[in-house]
Amino acid sequence: MLFLTMKAYHDIVQRVLDKGEKKENRTGTDAYAIAGALFEHDMQKGFPLLTTKKTPFKLVASELEFFIKGFTNKQWLIERKNHIWDEWASPKKAPYGHDDASKKKMLEERDLGPIYGFQWRHYNAPYKNYDTDYSDKGVDQLKNLIDKLKTDPSDRRMIVSAWNPIQKDQMALPPCHYGYQVTVINGKLNLLWNQRSVDTMLGLPFNIASYALLLHLLAKESGLQEGKLVGFLADVHIYENHVEGAKEQLTRNPDKYPHPKIKTNNFSSIFDWKYTDTQILDYQSYPRISFDIAV
Repeated sequence: MLFLTMKAYHDIVQRVLDKGEKKENRTGTDAYAIAGALFEHDMQKGFPLLTTKKTPFKLVASELEFFIKGFTNKQWLIERKNHIWDEWASPKKAPYGHDDASKKKMLEERDLGPIYGFQWRHYNAPYKNYDTDYSDKGVDQLKNLIDKLKTDPSDRRMIVSAWNPIQKDQMALPPCHYGYQVTVINGKLNLLWNQRSVDTMLGLPFNIASYALLLHLLAKESGLQEGKLVGFLADVHIYENHVEGAKEQLTRNPDKYPHPKIKTNNFSSIFDWKYTDTQILDYQSYPRISFDIAV
């Protein structure tokens, strides 16, 4: 039996290694990049959590709750032992830089600015601080999408954008996965996301799992079946210091382990959902491969 998602991911990795062209970037670590790739998975075949290396689902899920709630205080994540945003900070409070002093300020500053979740829930509301009350401020794109999903699922305008040129310079990191669309076909909810910059080895497995989880939650919210997850990927790259790990991962059999299953308990609303409500069942994988993050 062929488990297509793991093969689909491996094909992207192999393509970047085979055809990627070396280019410089803002991180200071060169990368090999290709222009464009497509990721596709049918959620009826199981949950697409990578099996050729261990992927920490709790980190994926807690970050998604952070986004859904529109939070911008990275301390919320740190308190839940999620450290994927530790090195980032609002450039207005801790300007981006590679020197030790800049890195220290970025690490200590808890405000991330109006990043992903803020735009999902309060699009373009004037941003002040992580602890400001933004109730009824800006455009609640996620709520609007869900309302439309329940009243007119045939609509083709169910889109959420995290890309906001007006506030881009206030964000710790301009959104890599900058927008997603939901479309319903024959009773199945499909989610399609767009990504401008794709860290193939470290970020993409998280992105796949995160949008798969969002699809799962939206399907529960609307009472629809789970359909296809599709990623439109632009600058798809592997950093120089990730190449050996990528080659190691490609030696692992993507068909060895089946897709795990996902289960969400006590679901009443996506807005009340907590990451601890969702569990991954029967997850088996090869061991972790260490990849340093390029900040």
